[in-house]
Amino acid sequence: MDQYSVLGNPVQHSKSPLIFRLFAEQTQQALQYSATFVDREGLADALASFQSQGGKGVNITLPFKHRAVAAVDSLSERAQRAEAVNVITFNEDGSRLGDNTDGVGLVRDILINKRFSIKGKRVLILGAGGAVRGIIDPLFSENPTELVIANRTESKAVALAEEFSDVGLIQACPLDLLENNSFDLVINGTSASLQDEMLDLPGSILKENALCYDMVYGRGMTPFLRWAKEQDALFCVDGLGMLVEQAAEAFYLWRNVKPDTQPVLAALNATMPMNLESSAAPL
Repeated sequence: MDQYSVLGNPVQHSKSPLIFRLFAEQTQQALQYSATFVDREGLADALASFQSQGGKGVNITLPFKHRAVAAVDSLSERAQRAEAVNVITFNEDGSRLGDNTDGVGLVRDILINKRFSIKGKRVLILGAGGAVRGIIDPLFSENPTELVIANRTESKAVALAEEFSDVGLIQACPLDLLENNSFDLVINGTSASLQDEMLDLPGSILKENALCYDMVYGRGMTPFLRWAKEQDALFCVDGLGMLVEQAAEAFYLWRNVKPDTQPVLAALNATMPMNLESSAAPL
């Protein structure tokens, strides 16, 4: 039976084994999927060991997504742009292909699961780190009117906006100057929610019927989502759908079969009640 795994540290609470088991059952694919704890400096050894035992591919999660770039033989275009790898395929000739499915997972969750159109909308991304790099191109592929990157360290936002300026209009803005702007979609790509912290954001940045999306999942109403609710945001969404959709893309890369994500997301939601008031928006 074909073997796959997710490599991370920590990894014991990963939902990926359940997600891929449900995908496999649904599509009648014979595979086994495990979670592998990797020492902070042990990524190269873990990859070599899993591959030598006949593994077909791995998912890469924190803190190894950037380090995995140097551990593969070739990169997809989206992995090159993201400078991060979350999916590795072990080819028959022994070579490794690195890819990044995070951005497409986010966009599919917003468009399909949340039924929220990005076309013609003003989009604000909070943060300028690695998590943000992988979502810029997929967001622009949906033709927003404008995309603004805001970060505590303005220089990082400026550098990222300049790097991705080839795809369209991107502006950088310091957090303390957001007050005179308003957005239809606000995405929290910072690590603040992981630390139970909240950025200092003016409520005026939300347009009517705005969608607020926290890329973190499994933490209920994060400080960002609580803030969004207090500002009367119509839709408050966490990153669970992104997790499922990026996994579905990885499953397709490995098995050439597209699973139906809806029953899998429903199964996860049943075990992880989020108490989010709205999970879908009209187009």
